[in-house]
Amino acid sequence: MRHSWPAVLLLLVLIAGCDDKVTRRDYSAPAAPRGVSSVTGDATVYLRWLENTESDVEGYRVYEAACANGPDCPYDPIGVTTGSVFTVTGLANGDTRYFAVAAYDREGNESELSFDTVFDTPRPEGFDRFLDNYLDRPDFSGWDFSAQTARNWEDARTDMFMGHNGTVYQMFVPDFATDIQDAGYGSSLDAIDFAPTAGWSPTGSVELIEGHCYVVWTRDNNYAKFRVSHIFPATSGAAARVVFDWAYQVDPGNRELLVQGTRGEPGARRPIVWVTKPAS
Repeated sequence: MRHSWPAVLLLLVLIAGCDDKVTRRDYSAPAAPRGVSSVTGDATVYLRWLENTESDVEGYRVYEAACANGPDCPYDPIGVTTGSVFTVTGLANGDTRYFAVAAYDREGNESELSFDTVFDTPRPEGFDRFLDNYLDRPDFSGWDFSAQTARNWEDARTDMFMGHNGTVYQMFVPDFATDIQDAGYGSSLDAIDFAPTAGWSPTGSVELIEGHCYVVWTRDNNYAKFRVSHIFPATSGAAARVVFDWAYQVDPGNRELLVQGTRGEPGARRPIVWVTKPAS
């Protein structure tokens, strides 16, 4: 069968056009995610970042490593998500881990890892614990962060204890090697993520205010925090009580805990100033 040259040329053009559409592929990777940050949890780290602006981004792959960079600490993938938040679970409290995020598109192109150096050290926490006024129930007035339990305020292992100064309820630390400060109002325990370097109470005491977060620097150089959820005044049948949430960093000296300054000598107990039993 014979074909005219115009018909043959048209057929070749159509074939070439179809082949171009079939073989064309997007090889451009998305930009690396920006603004990666973390929030510390109990055996858990909560990651978040800014969403990519490319229209073809399909999701994000999260990576974890034992150190920031170098051949001895490769970043291994631990999960994927289509959103800009990710919860890392099953971590060891006190073990610092590093995290990075990459974006991938519909063609499977993956970005470089995020450039932010993000690390976190999970720590134990607890909720709805209570302490009583040390003048009324001394055995339930002190708190030991490392053991996560209440103790007598005079126990050498006590990190802080509840009392009253005749006007307001207070939290005291028992010795000059332990410090405390009021960090202000916080909507949750997560409102305070890093220990400060200054601002410690010179008296070793703070006024207890519902909704306020507090930071404690223990005699063992560990960082702790607590948030007051309720204060119940003393009644004729019950001691005054503070209810609080708490968290304690078991790893001393890491970036989240490190506080520069001059410490008191361990074992030197603070004087309790103007502590009186409030009227029932």
